[in-house]
Amino acid sequence: MDIDQVHTYCLSFPHVTEEVLWGNDLVFKIGGKMFAVIGLDSASDHCMSFKCTPEKFAELIERNGILPAPYVARYHWVALESFDALLEKELKALLRNSYDLVIEKLPKKKKAGLS
Repeated sequence: MDIDQVHTYCLSFPHVTEEVLWGNDLVFKIGGKMFAVIGLDSASDHCMSFKCTPEKFAELIERNGILPAPYVARYHWVALESFDALLEKELKALLRNSYDLVIEKLPKKKKAGLS
């Protein structure tokens, strides 16, 4: 996948919003909470990051090209050095899982507002 494909895929989920934060990061949110970030700065050492389960986090950071995400690794976020660090099918599944993990933790009132 490339940046455009990831962008399109993230926006295909219901109720997703996007905004540029911190000057050069494209942030995808559900209910005001981040589930994925694409780095727009070509000088960065990673291209995107997303949330995963603690088990998946431990598994992914053992792979080449995947690191604990700066600042948010304690919340089980990983960072990809390049989009091809994962196969398209796996990356799509992980992004969907990130979206689901975040939506699951939203307060009931916030979830109800999304329906």
